[in-house]
Amino acid sequence: MKKTIFLAAGCFWGAQHYLKQINGVEETETGFANGNTDNPSYKEVYTDRTGYAEAVRVVFDSDLISLRRLVQLYFDCIEPTSVNQQGEDKGTRYRTGIYFIEPEDYPVIKEVFDEVQRNYSSPLAVEVEPIRNFYPADESHQDYLEKNPNGYCHLPKALFEYARQANRK
Repeated sequence: MKKTIFLAAGCFWGAQHYLKQINGVEETETGFANGNTDNPSYKEVYTDRTGYAEAVRVVFDSDLISLRRLVQLYFDCIEPTSVNQQGEDKGTRYRTGIYFIEPEDYPVIKEVFDEVQRNYSSPLAVEVEPIRNFYPADESHQDYLEKNPNGYCHLPKALFEYARQANRK
């Protein structure tokens, strides 16, 4: 069954590339989640005045990967205690978050969140809330690392291979 979730993991270029590698992820799209304006541009979001997080819309086949496993893999690509920063990228647009559509997804997400929290003495800085809005980024930001293989990415390249091997039987 196809399901959708929105994941904010810092710069959406690397996050999208990482998530695309996971077996069971069928579609990804970069964009802006849970902000305060209509149809924001990248330039507007970059000011950190719109309230948006750079995020990836992820469509996945729940028969191939469970929401639980997908959320676990999400946590493997972020520094979950970092506030408004991933790697060298700083600003509210780079905050981390898991934004869900279906209310029944919340308990699964919260369970993984709590499991991860037990590994840290500091509180996790990952928002977990319903998606309020999502606007796709323009085409130049879609599949950026495929179009620009040497482009900037805060994630180590080894993480992409990890994602390719994850969830394989």
